[in-house]
Amino acid sequence: MGKPKVAFICVHNSCRSQIAEALGKHLASDVFESYSAGTETKPQINQDAVRIMKRLYGIDMERTQYSKLINDIPTPDIAISMGCGVNCPFIGRPFDDDWGLPDPTGKEDNDFEEVIAEIERRILELKNSIIAHSTEGR
Repeated sequence: MGKPKVAFICVHNSCRSQIAEALGKHLASDVFESYSAGTETKPQINQDAVRIMKRLYGIDMERTQYSKLINDIPTPDIAISMGCGVNCPFIGRPFDDDWGLPDPTGKEDNDFEEVIAEIERRILELKNSIIAHSTEGR
């Protein structure tokens, strides 16, 4: 069996879900595959997120990522809502988790940095959970 596919889902797939995809690839690609998607797309990834991720991690999200619809990614084994409240998109199945993260779009850099730090923490937590679950079956 291959690595599980984890999808990070937002409405517009332009900020939080893109950050989660990038950090998942950066921090956990040895354990799971990371994808992001939304029910709508934007013409480009949030430029503040792009700038701050380059500064903090040296990751250029625009080089390897773009805004995608749910149907544009492989069927996920794990689906995580980034926190869209009552407007959470229906993806054809229930979410495995809702991270309930505030959208930093239009806010200050420190708001982005707080959300990015929380996404990093949760990515590492998910990675460790998947590792622990996979070693239980041995």
